[in-house]
Amino acid sequence: MRVFLVVIDETDEARSALRFAARRAGAVDGAVHILALVPQQNISAFGGVQDTIEQEARDRAEMLAHGAAGSLLAEVGIMPSISVVVGGGQKVIRAFLEEHDEVAALVLGAAHGGNPGPLVTHFSANAGTLPCPLYIIPENYDETDDKA
Repeated sequence: MRVFLVVIDETDEARSALRFAARRAGAVDGAVHILALVPQQNISAFGGVQDTIEQEARDRAEMLAHGAAGSLLAEVGIMPSISVVVGGGQKVIRAFLEEHDEVAALVLGAAHGGNPGPLVTHFSANAGTLPCPLYIIPENYDETDDKA
């Protein structure tokens, strides 16, 4: 089964990438996998405070991923699988791709305007080193124009 990997966050471009991946998955009888990243905390707080900060960040990422999955199920009838991983985006995504050979494409959303975002910048510059194709979806992607 072809799996489309989408890195989700709270941005419009991530939601556009998710909608695109869902349409592609639906067209090829594939699946969608949502990867939510939890930023590594680089602060040195006292014991319990540090644990609380880390847990709150993980809870936010999980709520975001589950909310996106629920919306996708309601909109297009596809229930994606979800992974929530702590760490820096580029390293986590590369490790995920190396461990999951079922991923047929990495789908990222590009911000409208100047800077497309750090993940798009990094992976587009290194697309030839990826084990799968890279799809970059503009923030203003209109799925009604897509001919999936």
